[in-house]
Amino acid sequence: MTGWIGISLGDVTGVGPEVALKAIAVGAGRDETKYLLIGDEKVFARLNEKLALNLPLKKFSDYTDAGKFFITNPLAEPLPEKLPAGSPLAANAAVASLRDGGQRCLRGELDALVTAPVNKESIIRAGNKFIGQTEFLSELANAKRTAMMLLGTDERGRWLRVALATVHISIKSVPEKLTAEKIMLAIELAAQACHDLGLARAKIAVAGLNPHAGEGGEFGDEEIKTIAPTVLAAQKRGFDVTGPLSGDTVFHYALQGDFDAVVAMYHDQGLAPLKAVAFDSGVNWTLGLPFIRTSPDHGTAYDIAGKGVANPGSMMAAIQLAKQLAKNKKV
Repeated sequence: MTGWIGISLGDVTGVGPEVALKAIAVGAGRDETKYLLIGDEKVFARLNEKLALNLPLKKFSDYTDAGKFFITNPLAEPLPEKLPAGSPLAANAAVASLRDGGQRCLRGELDALVTAPVNKESIIRAGNKFIGQTEFLSELANAKRTAMMLLGTDERGRWLRVALATVHISIKSVPEKLTAEKIMLAIELAAQACHDLGLARAKIAVAGLNPHAGEGGEFGDEEIKTIAPTVLAAQKRGFDVTGPLSGDTVFHYALQGDFDAVVAMYHDQGLAPLKAVAFDSGVNWTLGLPFIRTSPDHGTAYDIAGKGVANPGSMMAAIQLAKQLAKNKKV
């Protein structure tokens, strides 16, 4: 059976639609994958013409349709042609596309969902309760045990894979929110991710929270009270895990191949090194969902939207990872 990859539109006033079309155009002839673009048909049609991609886009009616590139709009009315950056109409359309894609995955109609960037502030200002796409899809799927993994390669092809114990919270609230349960979950999901990727091993490093992993309690006691006991408990359960290791060196060793994945304690601890080595090719993968969801690791980039200069590298990597995971799942 030919695989189906869904791509949600994201914010149409950002670069999401552009990088989506560019990405599928590059990979068009590589396999028999079919793509379902979820969003406004006219947005994609205008971009297809403007970028001179000449993709044979067809209106979706059924999964047995002949063709390769399809569009479905979850909204009854098309969007206005020109919208200001962060428009409420664009924000609501992004949420509708995300929900539609998630529901199709839950019904087993799509093999994976790749989500184009949205703007959280715009979505909230438009009247929606919204923390992030990861949290939205987790709630939609009633998935209680999820985590974010960011992964990418440097210019030498060396991988960095980072799972986050905490995500979108303030720095001052991290010590309070960082629990043994969240760290254990990130370890479990990171190890499962390695298996899902088909890696030969699942060697996990756990970063400390404080400088030098706390220096034996000199710079905080989270390592002693929470992180180290959780790592020990994970080891007793059979996980190949080490830590807590100093956050200023652990990513270097992971990049050298000593570890297959790193569990970071908070958002920027994990994303800063990842983006330093894979800014244009990093991928966000939601672990623990009942379906495959990946996303490019960048935002809406309002400043360059509509100029035709957006780099599709991260979206290409997100699509490729989604296809790889879907293929491995079927084996």
